[in-house]
Amino acid sequence: MLANVLPEIYMGLTSLLVHKLRSLLTMLGMIFGVGSVVAMLAITAGAQKDAIAAIDLLGVNNIMIEAKEAVDRNELQQRRQISPGLTFRDFRAIAENVPGIAALTPRKRFKPMKVLPKTAQEAPVLIGVESSYLEIQSLKIVEGRWFSEAENRESTPVCVLGESAKVNLLGYDPAVGKSVKINDTWLQVIGVLAPQAAADTEVEGVEIINRNNLVISPLNTVMRRFEDNNSYLKDEIDGIYIKVKEGTDSIETAGVVTAILTATHKDAGDFTVVVPAGLLEQKRRTQAIFTIVMISIAAISLLVGGIGIMNIMLATVLERTREIGIRRAIGAKQRDIIRQFLTEAILISILGGLMGILFGFSLSWIIAAAAGWSTEVTTASIVIAFSVSVGIGLLFGIYPAVQAAKLDPIEAIRYE
Repeated sequence: MLANVLPEIYMGLTSLLVHKLRSLLTMLGMIFGVGSVVAMLAITAGAQKDAIAAIDLLGVNNIMIEAKEAVDRNELQQRRQISPGLTFRDFRAIAENVPGIAALTPRKRFKPMKVLPKTAQEAPVLIGVESSYLEIQSLKIVEGRWFSEAENRESTPVCVLGESAKVNLLGYDPAVGKSVKINDTWLQVIGVLAPQAAADTEVEGVEIINRNNLVISPLNTVMRRFEDNNSYLKDEIDGIYIKVKEGTDSIETAGVVTAILTATHKDAGDFTVVVPAGLLEQKRRTQAIFTIVMISIAAISLLVGGIGIMNIMLATVLERTREIGIRRAIGAKQRDIIRQFLTEAILISILGGLMGILFGFSLSWIIAAAAGWSTEVTTASIVIAFSVSVGIGLLFGIYPAVQAAKLDPIEAIRYE
């Protein structure tokens, strides 16, 4: 079998090299088609990776409730006529009435007006949470410890720093035991968090903040020792984090939470319930549809390339009619002729496909550099694009090969 195939491959390559420019122009359709498929899939894979990374940061077993706070006093007055905003009462109602919860904590967050030691970088964000926040967000301590429930009850002035906040405020030396001043309150550093992945993609309903640039204190410490200048515009608490137990459907649990809050807030629409698991599934569905559309558009180039292969192969059959007649006259069978021209068509698509993969790599790199998009060329995208290109070469090469095999040997030899 190999002994028969190798001569045909050699003959096909020889034929392509005889007409180099024509062969290259024929391959262009396959090059652009394969390159487009690879680049499109790289763009969609990069976008999907960013979106999933942003959602994963929130925790797929978590539910987040975010307060939609008023922007001015008039809006606040209108809302307060209907709803009290997000409160500790809401937190207690959820804790007492929603089954399947493993841990939960309220959150109070604000940006400090002044920080000591001073930093040239962006000032850290101060958040107050209960000790369960560590479990909910799956955080790791690399230096010191996390604060306790007792410290929360006693409003102890302690804090845990994110990795960036620690470096920006206290440098690279050990931070535990040192103090930072947030507004007019000194907080003793008792721990430092491990570096955490940052998300460049926003998640609907959630303000993505740099979790490495946080100062985290016990909730009661923040509530009792700090006062935000714009606190009159804000809810009693601005967020609630919930972690559901393993095996509990977070989407169904979020439905119960939403029903409770809608009733207590009298449908004021002043809160958002975010379910990372639901967002993840929605993103995947949207991304799958987007990928199909992009591949379909790019496949048009491959189709045009296939038509070009058929066109050039029909011209080749016409040019080599006499050669076909001679081969048939000395004993070549129809299947030998079909295999000869089919091999040539497949070689065009293979070479075009390989050059198209290189073009796709280059195109995705240029897009990433010029537009600042995240792109990721995957093995699957290369295999899909190359397989389709070879398949199109095979499909569009069959008709010319069959036409060549059907030529009458005597008439073919007479052809000038």
